[in-house]
Amino acid sequence: MISLIATVLNEGDHIRPLLDSICAQTRQPDEVVFVDGGSRDHTVGVLQSYADRLPLRVLVVPDCNISEGRNRAIDAAQGDIIAVTDAGVWLEADWLENLTAPLLADPQIQVVSGFFQADPHTTFEVAMGATVLPLVHEIDPAGFLPSSRSVAFRKSTWAQVGGYPEWLDFCEDLIFDLRLKATQPTFAFAPDAVAHFRPRGSLRAFFKQYYQYARGDGKADLWRKRHAARYATYLLASPLIALLGWRVSRWLWLLYLPGAIYYFYQPYRRLPAVMQSAPRPHSLGWLHAGALIPVIRVVGDVAKMLGYPVGWLWRLRQRPPDWRL
Repeated sequence: MISLIATVLNEGDHIRPLLDSICAQTRQPDEVVFVDGGSRDHTVGVLQSYADRLPLRVLVVPDCNISEGRNRAIDAAQGDIIAVTDAGVWLEADWLENLTAPLLADPQIQVVSGFFQADPHTTFEVAMGATVLPLVHEIDPAGFLPSSRSVAFRKSTWAQVGGYPEWLDFCEDLIFDLRLKATQPTFAFAPDAVAHFRPRGSLRAFFKQYYQYARGDGKADLWRKRHAARYATYLLASPLIALLGWRVSRWLWLLYLPGAIYYFYQPYRRLPAVMQSAPRPHSLGWLHAGALIPVIRVVGDVAKMLGYPVGWLWRLRQRPPDWRL
């Protein structure tokens, strides 16, 4: 039995594409469990309107965070295979079939990582997708940590690691993945199990998203070296090069060039593929998206540098559980 679960909050205007894509699956779930975190809009009504098309249960758990919502949904689910997705996506018609096939074929496999692709509607979202979302050929299946937009696992494996960490409001799926990896279950990668995810549509929304992600990193004590390298680049290396170029020789400013090539190469390499997925790609859109990539990259880094110490301060005060144990 396969159970599909998701959490929602105030998604009444945006949830129908996900529900329609679930209805269109080539392999239908045996049940669908949604947990609503206390929406103040018509989300629950929209969900319930699909009850005649899906084997749907809707649980309303006011003020729960996403980890609590997922845990409640999985605990209520009757299936021994759990497929997880998220609001804000729509699923390829064969998503569930491809995602669960390895679990059905091999009892040794405990977790299947699906994939997700950018679903841009605007030029800004094209630039966002190219900057922050990997392409499938960039993925190393051995080290890939699946997003809970597109993942499946056995319910017994979820229980073994204690579920999603309810003390975390962001980065919770990374901690869940790392705890799964620590128990050494067998992972599989299903690149054809694709969820389409719409990137953030403005710099303001993107800044908030990455600030919250970095705050979650700080709370969970994740990626110390990555964050340290970012601080070193922006607060030490870049100012030092500027100062030396001003005091010693302007030629030293050329040292910025290899750094810029390294920093922006990957987004520009992805841009043609992401641009093709836009609804109406055009030549000026390429120029616009290309100009936005450096801005998005820098704004994301600033958001991370501001969010990470806030998360660490919370960690020092709250002393959360050591998830590595």
